[in-house]
Amino acid sequence: MPIAVDIDVMLARRKMSVGELADRVGITPANLAVLKNGRAKAVRFTTLAALCEVLECQPGDLLRWEPDGPGDGNGDSAAHEAGASVPAASPPR
Repeated sequence: MPIAVDIDVMLARRKMSVGELADRVGITPANLAVLKNGRAKAVRFTTLAALCEVLECQPGDLLRWEPDGPGDGNGDSAAHEAGASVPAASPPR
């Protein structure tokens, strides 16, 4: 996934445990682990805001975009990223 989660970095900087962060944010340690390990498909803005408040950071300190590497199994991503499209077929005459 091209979104990397850096909660571990902020936890280390704040010398805080995962359990303490989960308690202070109000989510379960299991859900925090899913987010922290990059397995989450989404995050609520309220959760992101709570993480930022507790960790005293900005959303960009926790989340960053990494481009997909070549051969990642996403098909023809180069053509898609370049905005290439397949022309529509002409109707028969």
